[in-house]
Amino acid sequence: MSAQASEPVQEYRDIRCSHSDRLPALLTELRLSVLISTYQTGHLVVVSVREGRLTLSFHQFERAMGVAAKPGTIAVCTRKEVWFLRAAPDIAAKLQGPYDACFLARTSHFTDDIHAHEAAWVGVGGGQGVEFWIVNTLFSCLCALDPHYSFAPRWRPPFLSALRPEDRCHLNGMAVVGGQPRYVTALAESDTPAGWRAVKHNGGCLIEVPSGRLLSRGLSLPHSPRVEGKQIFFLHSGQGELAVADPETGRVTPVAPVPGVSRGLDLHGGYAFVGLSKARPTLEGVPIVADRDKLRCGLWVVDLRTGAIAAHLEFCTGVEEIFDVQALPGIVSPYISGPGAVDDTGQPMWTVPPEATHSR
Repeated sequence: MSAQASEPVQEYRDIRCSHSDRLPALLTELRLSVLISTYQTGHLVVVSVREGRLTLSFHQFERAMGVAAKPGTIAVCTRKEVWFLRAAPDIAAKLQGPYDACFLARTSHFTDDIHAHEAAWVGVGGGQGVEFWIVNTLFSCLCALDPHYSFAPRWRPPFLSALRPEDRCHLNGMAVVGGQPRYVTALAESDTPAGWRAVKHNGGCLIEVPSGRLLSRGLSLPHSPRVEGKQIFFLHSGQGELAVADPETGRVTPVAPVPGVSRGLDLHGGYAFVGLSKARPTLEGVPIVADRDKLRCGLWVVDLRTGAIAAHLEFCTGVEEIFDVQALPGIVSPYISGPGAVDDTGQPMWTVPPEATHSR
């Protein structure tokens, strides 16, 4: 009697959300959509507006973490690889529905599990080339993808004595200015395996990459540095606020309180798009956890001119952790087809070059 292989069990989540009335209008005014990665559920979520209504689509990426975008390309860091989605404008024009862009998963680069946090494209060789850099949290360094190795180390904090897979300082965020990494955040100045955990409540720091100078110390779970003008915005997650640091003195000033553990930040059009999560049990002792029952998960939009909350999207069930947030300027309603298109209830797509370019 032969046994039949059972079909894999598909996990379904009851994901429900609500949003402020202002959010669809704001995205329309700014002419952008927003990508959100959900580390916990393994999704890349597309937040867009179609025919005046807010729309969310969910695309499966195993343990989706850092997200980066540039014209024509979206990159998604996952548990063991980085996926690159390429723009397909010819397909976008043929899709049913009000789509103004289409991105299809085309290549992936295997790194194995390096706890890839934020990522960006970085100019190298005096402007002659570009590398894709990742905040490699497991090895506490900034690294580039390399065709021959798991990764190529490019920079590590000055207090790190060795390159080891020990998550010594929990390096987590990177600000790129003019195509070059300028600032990073870490949860501690630790040089021992997982040493940051003991001082996570107030051991965080903001570091200037070119010089290695520790610009700000004594921070609580700093994440996601971004530069706007002469200011360094970052998420002071343990304090429950969006903050700004002076690039000369390192002085930190609160910009706006946010009701969650913040991680994932993008700035556009005078607004900050902030990802919020509920607190893990491991965050006991961090100031914001004192109000654990009040913490929320979703996307909060802060008006940088006033510090007021301009709009929000809240996940009420099914999602409790946001990892990264990336705006897509100039794209109001993108269509995305990831590596699991069928599982996303979408359809697989094939693209081929025009017949005139086929080899004979």
